Amino acid sequence: MIFRDREDAARRLSEALMQYRGLHPLILAIPRGAVPMAKTIADALDGEVDVVLVRKLRAPGNPEFAIGSVDETGWTYLGDYAGHVAGSQRYIEDEKETQLRVMRERRASYTPIRPPLDPEGRIVIVVDDGLATGSTMIAALHALRAKHPRKLVCAVPVAPPDTLEKVKPYADEMVCLSAPEEFYAVGQFYQSFPQVSDDEVIRLLGAAPGS
Repeated sequence: MIFRDREDAARRLSEALMQYRGLHPLILAIPRGAVPMAKTIADALDGEVDVVLVRKLRAPGNPEFAIGSVDETGWTYLGDYAGHVAGSQRYIEDEKETQLRVMRERRASYTPIRPPLDPEGRIVIVVDDGLATGSTMIAALHALRAKHPRKLVCAVPVAPPDTLEKVKPYADEMVCLSAPEEFYAVGQFYQSFPQVSDDEVIRLLGAAPGS
């Protein structure tokens, strides 16, 4: 399955999530690419939109490859291969501190005049534009589980089957539109896959209900 762009993927995900319309779901995006998608889904489901801040821990010399992830609280998920790829625990700790600093800066700029929307007791749908290793989504779901949502849903357009199996235990429900065996990168399943800027994220969150 090939998506025209993130808007196309979001509309298709909205259709798959229509059972939650009218239940005031909280749609949480993993920044930055998923934020426009989450806004489209929230509008379709009459929900609210916000971000869940998690960051991947980058492999030395290969920033696109995740060895794990960290959430705003500092909880860290590491892949089985992390120690071998990182080479040292010191590298992992330094990378963790770097990403925590980025999240503090993003939280201050994304929602400067309000706290994050509270997921407690709500149907929470966590959206990303696709999963590769799944480490960032795992960190997001773990962070949100601690805040006692009524139901925790992971919703993505595309992910490889082995990643879906790895993420599944962290969510109450998995919604994935396509799970191809031959998977190299999320962008290969989009005709248009541009970067989303911080300015666009701030604009979308500023226009969000409840902000």
